[in-house]
Amino acid sequence: MKPKMILLMGGQGVGKGTHARALIARDGYGYVETGAILRALPAESKLAKIIARGELVPDSDLFDVIADAISKTSGDIILDGFPRTIGQAQWIVKNYADKFDVRVIYLNVPEDIMLARIQKRIREGGGRADDADENVVRRRLDSFWKITMPAIEWLRTADGIKFADVDTTDEDFNVNFARVSAAVAG
Repeated sequence: MKPKMILLMGGQGVGKGTHARALIARDGYGYVETGAILRALPAESKLAKIIARGELVPDSDLFDVIADAISKTSGDIILDGFPRTIGQAQWIVKNYADKFDVRVIYLNVPEDIMLARIQKRIREGGGRADDADENVVRRRLDSFWKITMPAIEWLRTADGIKFADVDTTDEDFNVNFARVSAAVAG
């Protein structure tokens, strides 16, 4: 049996990291958190400057980073924050659908709830440094709708993977986690 590769997808504030950490704690998944890997880059690096502007890292720069992180993880794995473009989605399917049981878990949350959750993270002292910059948050959300949503729609019908559209709008984490868990198991 092939190991699972869970692609947690969705906009900012939908709970990708929160659900990933809960799945890891419960099931022992390996974890590739693309955003954390990229944010750990030196501030003067080319990729860090792109991220600081609220833009997406070009696919060509990202594939090596992701392939390296996947190669360092054995067994079942969760990818958080990748893929974000149609090209990245196609790359994952082309390079990993034969090696993994690839499951896309789309955390489906309306934008108004995403914004409210980002604001809550700021008030509670968590989140990312760029969450406090409304212009960067807006650019990230615009990128999600224009760039990542088409990738999600492509993955919905891609051969060789399983796709689940999961509503995680409930305020109760346990309700949302039960939905995510069912999708991962399915």
